[in-house]
Parts: sequence; structure tokens; C-alpha cells
Amino acid sequence: MNKETIRQRIAALREVMNREHLAAFIFPSTDPHNGEYVPDHWKGREWISGFNGSAGTAVVTMTSAALWTDSRYFIAAAEQLEDTGFELMKERMAGTPAISDWIGDQLRDSRTTEVGIDGMTNSAASVEQLIADLRQRGGLTVRTNFDPLAELWTDRPAIPLNKVEIHPMERAGESAHDKLQRIRQALRQQHADGTLVSALDDIAWTLNLRGSDVHCNPVFVSYLLISSQRATLYINKEKLSAEVVAYLKKEGVDVDDYNNVKKGLKDYFEYNILLDPNAINYTLYHAVERNIVAAASPIPSMKCVKNAKEAAGFRNAMLRDGIAMTKFLAWLRPAVEAGGQTEMTVDEKLTALRAEQPLYRGLSFDTIAAYQEHGAIVHYEATPETDVPLRPEGLLLLDSGAQYEDGTTDITRTIALGPITEEQKRVYTLVLKGHIQLQLLKFPYGASGTQLDALARKDMWREGMNYMHGTGHGVGSYLNVHEGPHQIRQEYKPEPMREGMTVTDEPGIYFAGRFGVRIENTLLTVPYMETEFGKFLQFETLTLCPIDKTPIVREMLTAEEIEWLNGYHRTVKERISPYLTEEEKAWLEDACKEI
Repeated sequence: MNKETIRQRIAALREVMNREHLAAFIFPSTDPHNGEYVPDHWKGREWISGFNGSAGTAVVTMTSAALWTDSRYFIAAAEQLEDTGFELMKERMAGTPAISDWIGDQLRDSRTTEVGIDGMTNSAASVEQLIADLRQRGGLTVRTNFDPLAELWTDRPAIPLNKVEIHPMERAGESAHDKLQRIRQALRQQHADGTLVSALDDIAWTLNLRGSDVHCNPVFVSYLLISSQRATLYINKEKLSAEVVAYLKKEGVDVDDYNNVKKGLKDYFEYNILLDPNAINYTLYHAVERNIVAAASPIPSMKCVKNAKEAAGFRNAMLRDGIAMTKFLAWLRPAVEAGGQTEMTVDEKLTALRAEQPLYRGLSFDTIAAYQEHGAIVHYEATPETDVPLRPEGLLLLDSGAQYEDGTTDITRTIALGPITEEQKRVYTLVLKGHIQLQLLKFPYGASGTQLDALARKDMWREGMNYMHGTGHGVGSYLNVHEGPHQIRQEYKPEPMREGMTVTDEPGIYFAGRFGVRIENTLLTVPYMETEFGKFLQFETLTLCPIDKTPIVREMLTAEEIEWLNGYHRTVKERISPYLTEEEKAWLEDACKEI
């Protein structure tokens, strides 16, 4: 993004703010559906700042501008914001002010005390908190009914009109009708008559429909209003074929225009409605004229537990993904030694190999192919400006995944392309130990991911090392690659781990400007045993792909860790070999040799 363009956009915004008597305006990273990944139409924070990471909040006043983001993006954001007029604010770092504190300080001498934020693209809870925080900082007020981008963003992309398709029962494992009945039963347990569903993956899962409105996520822009008897899908009707309309009618779902959702909430006839203030945007939350049960939606906790059909789909998708990954790894080192390979070309090669697999529908996120110092940038994405040649030395961190009609994959491998340093070997082995320890774990039913997180970190903690991202996240069933509500991370996440949950295992260590290491498999939570102390769970490893053995310091691994690694590689070899050429089989045989 041209830095001068960003400065011009800030200047134009300030003219509009001056006319509207706004002292500041806040741009989030989300959309009316509180999505992590959003359609281009709602990428206003990126448009005004030039920063293209998935997380961040931009704030512009009449005299200053700042952008808050987390540790995954510190390096990338610093580069992208340089000379734009935006100051980088590093979240959760000592000395970084909260957004409301910074605004209060910036507006201390301002004649205007009104702060703008679009009520359609910010959750009810976040806006209410902002209102309370700013009130305490000099009586600042908040305006939620104005979007300056509607005027300034003249070439703004339209809301997508891509067609919606039916996700068949042999993949979903449960009908939309039955899911709606389960949801209504859960709502009754919370003394609620209905709910508005705004999360796009929740809607897709509930209705057994899929779309292509969001990059890498098979979802479609819509709302779903569920009452005790009926359900209404608010969507642009151009997106629905006659077949989909007939299917929805059979499942007990009416259809109305996407822009009528606010009217639908005003006309809602039940006594009360469950709305999650952390998920529903401020404008729609306050459009309701009935009693609100403010609580979390029951759908995410249902969606994250995979049924037998979904689990089988994951296993099949992981097999095909493992074939593509193995073919890629067999190709990689010789190709690098021959010369001419870069971060972007290996990304293209891997994508092409995945595209050859049956049921492939696209990537599940943009591939991270990060060589040496780029590996320290947690969410690095190579561009023509940053792309570097790969040499037959050092480490390549490769984090990638795909969408298949029967499952979603997410895998990271860190590969030694040739000689590496003793430090890199030691760090690699510490990460591998953490990766294995989590997969060896047996734990009581209902333990939260936070209670499991330390197992992946304990050995690196002894060495004074750590990482700032989570250890694991849920994965959708041909849905979003990031799925909650469960997570494995240091910050407390109370959602209990239950049988049928998918979760990643991806510890890492990163040294800014030098290198990074991350190793990731996707796991399925399965039964272990039941005793007088209750049910215990363990993890089934779904991902099938060799883990590079060349950087391992064998003496650092315990006998149990070595046994796990050798057993994992035996499984990989047995499952993947039948689908390879003779040359690839020979490579896999060597890659899976016991240590």
C-alpha cells in the first residue's frame, strides 16, 4: 500500500469528522457478524491504515492516529505503518495504553467530545464498555449511527453474491431440522424463546449450507433468526438456487432479505430472545423490543463437538492432505539445492499438489512459508516485496492448510533445508518436546484447555523461553479453520474439553530477526478410560505427515517422546505410502526411520 495514499485517506477522514463534529473515529477489524476473517467490503481498518493483519484496531483523531495489534503482527505492522501517520501500539506490552486511555489523553484539550464507532461492526459488549470507559475520561460520548467509509471509500467492494450450496448429510451427519430442534432445546434450558445467530460459521453449520463469501472460509453473509416454531434466514436471495430454497423450506426455514434483519428483530413476537452481547453487533442488539436474555449462544459448543460422520471426514481429508504434504516434502530439498526456489514458489508448489487431491475446495488460510528470519514473524505472508530465495541451509517454517468437502486441515512443519546452527537444533527440539507432550497427555473429562497448555511449554520454560500465541484452537468441519469456544492457551478459557472436539497442537519459539520454529498437528479428542474418578480423555492425532528428524537433538528427548515419534512415523508411512511413486516412497521410508 502506498504510504502517501494512507496519509491522503486520513486527511479526507478528518474533513468528514470535522463536518460531523467528531473528535475521533474507531475502526475495528471485524464486520457485522463479528468475524475473524471478513469479506473485503468490511475491511475498513485495512483501508484507512494500510495494515493488513487479521487483528487490530485503528483510531484516528484530528491530530493523531494509532493502531493496536497483538504480538503476532508487531514486526509486520511496524513496517506497514511506517510513514503513514499511524503509531503502532503493542497490545499487552508494558507501557501500551488502552484505547480509551489514549483517546482520553488525545482529546484532553479538544473542543469536540464525541467519538465515532460504527454500531454495525462492533459488538454490543465492546461498545457498551467503550461508552463506560470514555465517560470516565472527561465525559466523552460515543456516536454509533455513522459510517464515514460509506462516503470516503468510493471503490468499496460490494457484499459478495456468491451462490450457497447444500452440505450433504453424508458429510454433516445430522439434519438442519434436528440441529434446530437441539438448539431450541438448549435455548429452553436457558429460559429463552429464540435467538439471533450472526456468526457465519454457526449459520452454515446449523443449516448444513456452505458458501464462498469469505476468503478461505466456506461461509455466506447472512443472519438466522430462530424462534420457538420457525427460523428465518436473512440473506440476499440472489445467492439461493431453487434447490436451496426448496431445501430450506423442507427443513423449516423461511427466507427474507439480508437488509430486513433489523425489521425482523423489531417484529419478533416471542416473549424473549437470547442474544450474546459479545457476538451480536451493537445496532442489532438495540433494535430488539423484547426482553433480552444476555448469554452465550449454545451453537458454538454444539458445533465444536464432531459427530461420527464429521470425524470420519476429518480422517479422510487428513489422509489426502498428508499425501500432498509428503509429495511436497519429498520434492522440497532437491528443488532448493537445484536453485530458483523462493518462499512464494514453494507456496505455489504445495497449493498445486493439494489441488490435485479429490474434494479439494481451496486453502483454509493463506500459507505461511517463512524462511529463516521471516519464521520469527508468527503470521508472516510472503509478498513480491518480501519474498526471498531459499538456500540449502537454515530453517523454513511452513504453516498451511486446505478446505476439502469432508474436512479442514491445518499443519505446520519446520524443515531444515541444509546445515543449521546448534541453537536452532536445540530450539527445534524444545518445540518438538512440547508438541509431543500434549499428544501424550491423558486428562479428565471437562478439563479446560488452559489446564493443558503448560504441558506444551514446560520444557521451554526451563530454558527461559516462551511464545505469546495460543497452543491450540478448534478446527471446523469444512468450515472455519479457527473455531471455538475451546482453546489451549495460557489465558483462561473455561470451555471444557469434550469427546469429539478437534484442536490443534502448535507450540513455537521465535527469535526476532533470526528464526522461528513451530510444529503443528490437528488432533481429535477421544475417550481414554473410565475409572472410579470419572471419565478420562486423550488425543487422536489426525494429521499424517513426517516431522523433520534432522534438527532433533536426540539426547534431549525422553524415551517416551522417542517412542511416540517413532510410532507416529510408522503410522504415517503405513497410511501414506500406498499413494506415492516409488521415488516418493523411498523418501518417506527414510523420513520415517526410527530414531
